[in-house]
Amino acid sequence: MRIYYFDMKDGAIARDTVGLRFPTTTAAIEHAKHLARRLRGDPWIGDPNLYIRVIDESGAEVHREHVYKGKSSAPASG
Repeated sequence: MRIYYFDMKDGAIARDTVGLRFPTTTAAIEHAKHLARRLRGDPWIGDPNLYIRVIDESGAEVHREHVYKGKSSAPASG
């Protein structure tokens, strides 16, 4: 199983330095979607630009899950 990291960005990046193990990239992306759903329900978090970046072991971004816009996207630079 590979380690995936789940960084959050809403102006500043909050780096995940521990990561979690998943058997596939798809499973890691599903985890990011679950995290986004949980964050959507948190009354203390309301930044419309908040997203979760899924980073693989090599440091490559494999997915970006927007928390509030309901969109997910492939890796993007920035």
